[in-house]
Amino acid sequence: MTATDERVIITEPGVYDGVPVEDYHRDPVVGGSLSCSGAKKLLPPSCPAIFRFEQDNPPEPTETFDVGHAAHKLALGVGPEIVVIDAPDWRTVAARDQREAAHADGKVPLLRDTYAQVVAMADALRADPIASLLLGDGGAAEQTLVWLDEPSGIMRRARLDWKPAARTGRTIGVDYKTAKCASPDEFAKSAANYGYDMQAAWYLDGMRALGLAADDAAFVFIVQEKTAPYLVTVAQIDAPGLRIGRHLNRKAITTYARCAVDDCWPGYADDVALISLPYWYERKFEDVI
Repeated sequence: MTATDERVIITEPGVYDGVPVEDYHRDPVVGGSLSCSGAKKLLPPSCPAIFRFEQDNPPEPTETFDVGHAAHKLALGVGPEIVVIDAPDWRTVAARDQREAAHADGKVPLLRDTYAQVVAMADALRADPIASLLLGDGGAAEQTLVWLDEPSGIMRRARLDWKPAARTGRTIGVDYKTAKCASPDEFAKSAANYGYDMQAAWYLDGMRALGLAADDAAFVFIVQEKTAPYLVTVAQIDAPGLRIGRHLNRKAITTYARCAVDDCWPGYADDVALISLPYWYERKFEDVI
């Protein structure tokens, strides 16, 4: 790993510490690589054209992202510096100017009440018996994994929230997420909606490819609510879910490899799309169809 013009450049597979989150999302791998978030954008309901656009046009910071980054910083101990804005909201010009200045410096701006909320979340996380055990085993936070995908020949990458320390026994990778609701049932819905099955399978592939884990490795999500009492659930996607995630990952990798070779990033359809109306809508007109 080298730094060129203050940007990290990665030339070979490995586990890398200290890669700034901005560099990770801009893809620091020479020749290009595919992340799990990118893989999701290649598949329906998205498409390769949206993937390509977002690679070239990173999204602007949002308050939701800022809260998530700050929660990671306090929970894991690494990440962009937090700047507390002493204001009750963003309605004043002064508060908005401070927010823009913080973003320009690569920092995370939070209103004073939001910062207090994130501190309380970190306290609740440390008090959770399972989460605190997973994050307190002497591992390392925010590790960048880069590995070669043998079937396709492309490079893949992942940013592991917590890489467990080397030890005997089963290796458990961890991803920390904040959510409106941390109940197992709600998280199962979120997993299906946001492709967390793909993420779990993707990260397990990276851990195994780089020798961080054996075949019996596990990957869990620490899910925490953003409102008091900041409840925590530790969730693991089951074997059928991982098989689905791995299937979708392979489909996305194949799509990426083909698009990269042809430098062609198609939209939703290349021809006239024949569509069927939703089943519930057709039911209303059964007498005419």
